[in-house]
Amino acid sequence: MSKHEGFPSHSESEKEPTRGEKIIALAKELFESNETFAFFGIDLESYLKMKAGEAEDPGYTTPIDENIERFENEGMKVVQGKNPQSGNVYILPAGSTDIEMDSISPRQLKVKEGMDPRLKELILLSRG
Repeated sequence: MSKHEGFPSHSESEKEPTRGEKIIALAKELFESNETFAFFGIDLESYLKMKAGEAEDPGYTTPIDENIERFENEGMKVVQGKNPQSGNVYILPAGSTDIEMDSISPRQLKVKEGMDPRLKELILLSRG
């Protein structure tokens, strides 16, 4: 049956995915690939906020400087939260499974030439 036989011209399958849907799809693809990505750094503003948060509430998470060292040594991976459809996406050092202590948000990462285009898109979408 063609779309002209009683169906609206803009079906669900033709709708552009929302930003949230794109984030979920990219995160799923990157998570399921089990790839490790090179670490290009953390955005300076995000870094300064994380350092300030550590000073206010020490021990709440792994200190950001320790995580940066791990990211540089191990690389990083994309991990989804317990409910992937929520859109919660985390960046962890490649050797970590501890979302609570070791994670940062994709939006906190620097975008650099030469990085995986899917990761770059995830970072930019996460920033809104």
